Amino acid sequence: MSATGREAQAQSAAADREVVITRVVDAPRELVFEAFTEVRHLARWWGPEGFTTTTRVFEFRVGGEWDFVMHGPDGTDYQEWITWSELTPPERIALLHGESRDDPNAFETVLTFAPDGAATRIEMRTVFPTQELRDEAVEKYHAIEGGQQTLSNLAAYVCEIARSGAEG
Repeated sequence: MSATGREAQAQSAAADREVVITRVVDAPRELVFEAFTEVRHLARWWGPEGFTTTTRVFEFRVGGEWDFVMHGPDGTDYQEWITWSELTPPERIALLHGESRDDPNAFETVLTFAPDGAATRIEMRTVFPTQELRDEAVEKYHAIEGGQQTLSNLAAYVCEIARSGAEG
């Protein structure tokens, strides 16, 4: 799926504030989308290598919240908060992600799920409020590597489900 018209103009205007990560996952789009929509799945793959997640609140609906803590491999806990602004199964999820509801540095992410033969192409497009916040996320928090690792964890998880025929 490619951006056209107004969406393409918005992407161009945000180019210096964004991080785009893509991955092809060898599993059906509906299964990959489902892995983003149910907390029982998210708890199994969300986050970079070595991270685990503890969910406090999970309300998967437009305007709902996911309040959770990511536990780093070094023992550091990271308070996280997400609210969903658009849900179009099984094609698209838009969300706002920060440390809390009132986080002024929260960033917007749009996930698209496109068929790629029998596989699914995921595009994770994240736009930060400023270029400085984007640069800090990339340099200090390794946002690109972390995003790639997160999608790698997703791929391994859903491929195992697809292979085993289990529902996870």
